[in-house]
Amino acid sequence: MKKLLVLLGVFVVTVQVQAQALLGGQVTGNFQIDAQVSKQDSSIGAEDVPQKLLSNVFANLLYTNGGFSAGIRFESYLDPLLGFNSQYKGAGIANKFMSYQNEMIDITAGNFYEQYGSGLIFRSYEDRNLGLDNAMMGVNVKVRPIDGILLKAMVGKQRYYWDYGKGLVRGIDGEFALNSLIKGFEESKTRVTLGAGFVSRYEDDQTILANDEYKLNLPLNVGAGSFRMDLAHGNWGLQAEYAMKSQDPNVLNNYIYKWGDALFVSASYSKKGLGINLQAKRIDNMGFKSERTATGEMLYINYIPAMSKQHTYALMALYPAITQVNGEMGIQADVTYTIKKGTLLGGKYGTTLKLNYSQIMSIDKQALNDSTSIGQKGTDGYTSDFFKVGDELYYQDFNMEISKKLSSKSKLNLTYAYIAFNPVMENEQGDIHYNNVVVADYTYKLNNKNVIRGELQWLKSNIEYFDEDKRSGDWLMALVEWNFTSAFFVSVSDQYNYNGSKNHYYNVSVGYTHNTTRFQLGYGKQRKGLLCIGGVCREVPASNGLTFSLTSSF
Repeated sequence: MKKLLVLLGVFVVTVQVQAQALLGGQVTGNFQIDAQVSKQDSSIGAEDVPQKLLSNVFANLLYTNGGFSAGIRFESYLDPLLGFNSQYKGAGIANKFMSYQNEMIDITAGNFYEQYGSGLIFRSYEDRNLGLDNAMMGVNVKVRPIDGILLKAMVGKQRYYWDYGKGLVRGIDGEFALNSLIKGFEESKTRVTLGAGFVSRYEDDQTILANDEYKLNLPLNVGAGSFRMDLAHGNWGLQAEYAMKSQDPNVLNNYIYKWGDALFVSASYSKKGLGINLQAKRIDNMGFKSERTATGEMLYINYIPAMSKQHTYALMALYPAITQVNGEMGIQADVTYTIKKGTLLGGKYGTTLKLNYSQIMSIDKQALNDSTSIGQKGTDGYTSDFFKVGDELYYQDFNMEISKKLSSKSKLNLTYAYIAFNPVMENEQGDIHYNNVVVADYTYKLNNKNVIRGELQWLKSNIEYFDEDKRSGDWLMALVEWNFTSAFFVSVSDQYNYNGSKNHYYNVSVGYTHNTTRFQLGYGKQRKGLLCIGGVCREVPASNGLTFSLTSSF
């Protein structure tokens, strides 16, 4: 606590001097405090928390002077908020770096985040809401030798809570804009960019037994490479990336020796009033971590893009798609169309229609021979026809949204979704959940400083309530939010499992914003379940209590 008070004192002084010049440079920063008090509530499964006040604190300081910059991030988890891994417990400097850049080179020493292509072979990033931070500690270099070429190289280890993973990660990547490189192609309406990357992991040998007598011969170096293309012509766009990973027996794939591969394709068309995007992907044995025995969300070297819409409405987000790194095939289509103003359906302000469909299936897997089961430890695991879809449905989502401005002061959004969810995505057994969800979202502007918004949501499921899955059964939700004087807001909501546990999950929040400072206080109940962003998830335990948040920047 003393460390936290000292840090906040430093920030107050810094804000008072308005981040004035330091040694010819400039100091900027921000901080965030999230705190929680939870009590036992047997009705929703909220357990007693010995540490009554939980808190996550982040504070960043950045110094810049011309092409030079340096920064630190202080973090404190005393104790971590519910749902965050207990290994975060502690406080200290979690991120530090120095960087220099000019027109040709950009070099960073210390902690850094980076991504190659769409992330199929490498993505280092942070998602504070998920408690995920796989920042690299090492050196990252970017070079632009000529216009149209970007080269990257990095080496380092991944953050693992307050330590770093055992594996050493190295990578190179190149991106080539052909329109800038080929004479006479500069003014072409067709824009082409090609890219390629390679990432390797080195980890010391260790004893992993296939059975009582046989020790696995583990590869010390595992490599993953990818090729990608970005093509644009007028209103059309096409992006594609293919990646392969060498033999990588690990805990995620039950220590099999099969090579992994991934394909991601996205095609788009857009013009005024119309946008179309089609996506497809195939993933096979692409779990890539810097430690072969690591589980959970940490130490992933790569990132597999999600193949479904990321819902923001609460009941639609009850059943999120979870990326299956050991094998999935998915498609997604997204269409946005705006009906013109002045037409019968468009009315005075126009009407926007959005359609989205996604489906995720298993991949085809065949046993190697009659005596070997699929995925047997110490073998190649299985064979798989690249173009053959598996028999098991993992996830399906069809949703449509109508957005209509009713008057100069009011707007209505109506949304419907049909979601099929297979518990296999969470490594659970059970029947597929088929859910129908309807949402009405209405906003009314009283004046320039006062806005009222309300939501009504309804979910109907084919699965009756059972205690192991708190989200099962049928739900109703209502929310009212009032933003007034452009600074204050009040929000009241309730999720009611009316055909199930009969529990109410209510929440009341108030907040205040002034310039770059935002304060929020809330009280309510949180249902046990999963919080997912982009196909990456963490479990959130049930809670009943007070939450507090304060953010500011300077």
